[in-house]
Amino acid sequence: MIVIQTPLRISFLGGGTDFEDYYLNHGGAVLSTAINKRVYVIVKERFDNMIYVNYSQKEIVDSVDKLKHGLVREAMNLSGVEKGIEITTLADVPSEGTGLGSSSAITVGLLQALYAYQGQSLTAGLLAEQACKIEIDILGKPIGRQDQYITAFGNMRFMTFSSDGIEVEKTKVTPEVKRKLNDSLLLFFTGKTRESIDILAEQKANIDQHLAVLSEIKGLALEARKAIEEDALDEFGEILHRGWELKKSLASQISNPEIEEIYKAARKAGAIGGKITGAGGGGFLLLYCANGKQNDIRRTLGKLRELPFRFQEDGSKAIFNYRGAE
Repeated sequence: MIVIQTPLRISFLGGGTDFEDYYLNHGGAVLSTAINKRVYVIVKERFDNMIYVNYSQKEIVDSVDKLKHGLVREAMNLSGVEKGIEITTLADVPSEGTGLGSSSAITVGLLQALYAYQGQSLTAGLLAEQACKIEIDILGKPIGRQDQYITAFGNMRFMTFSSDGIEVEKTKVTPEVKRKLNDSLLLFFTGKTRESIDILAEQKANIDQHLAVLSEIKGLALEARKAIEEDALDEFGEILHRGWELKKSLASQISNPEIEEIYKAARKAGAIGGKITGAGGGGFLLLYCANGKQNDIRRTLGKLRELPFRFQEDGSKAIFNYRGAE
């Protein structure tokens, strides 16, 4: 039995510049962090030759091509596992429409689990690359390439995207500054999940119309990295706000009146900046608050459920490998 633990993520700045349609010509940059909310993939050998897959549904099939779960099907195809296996996926938070990168986390976890099942170990970079191949190249999802890399590598990372490839750097943030930043960030569930594909498809289709905005968003990712590395955290909060204002112009459904009302109330209560995580339209609202304003914001947004979180150092990893111990 193999158990893989893969972190979810919060993307701070730069989302949209990791679309291949943009970065191949203009270069992209994203600041993102792994968090201690996770997905788990469990892989177990079966005595028979059937394939069992357990998620929000249960599938029992006799061949890979009959699987409805596209991520499982393509991860099995890519890794070469064909039969006699049971796969279970679990998540700390709802796995669809929350904006925490769960789809890519599941894909990375599936690949790592299936390769480990065969006694193989892939680097974080190769896991991310293969996850991108599954989600973008094979399944045709209109998404960028940041989530696969941050969930595979873990920690807080500054990622650059260009025609020369993808570079993943660890931010130079001291443990004390990282703790202060973490304490200043609050995450609230808006109560709504959404289908991100429509939002991302619109955003992707409009890239040529938003080149100036995307260039500014990319610049903010660089500014945000500099701010946190220099312990200018309130400045980081302001940059987060500027980024959210720009992001809303990329697609029509990224924000809505309800989200705007919540964000305005949070800002009035002491939040300096914030954003909807992921594609937008619902999911989780991230807020950076001035020191000592956390409880004021919690009272103001009392109708919303808070998700406490901490930054996570580790990327995707095996936490149980019975086959490896034999």
